[in-house]
Amino acid sequence: MASTILSRSALQARRRAIVKTLCYRLFMLAITVTIAFVVVGDLGDAVNIGLAANVLKTGTYYLYERLWDRIAWGVETV
Repeated sequence: MASTILSRSALQARRRAIVKTLCYRLFMLAITVTIAFVVVGDLGDAVNIGLAANVLKTGTYYLYERLWDRIAWGVETV
């Protein structure tokens, strides 16, 4: 299995990561909309809450990752 991962091209790995990220965000959007609908009882409001929350979460996660890219703690140099 490790050899399969190592043999993937960088482009394939990037595409896979993008697809996985989008699938995960769609799943989280569905969960957020469902919970918001249960709380507010209006589908339009629930969708707006879900979209706003997930756009904000995606943006903050990107910034969080960029911040961690600047932190050397726990990273081994080769």
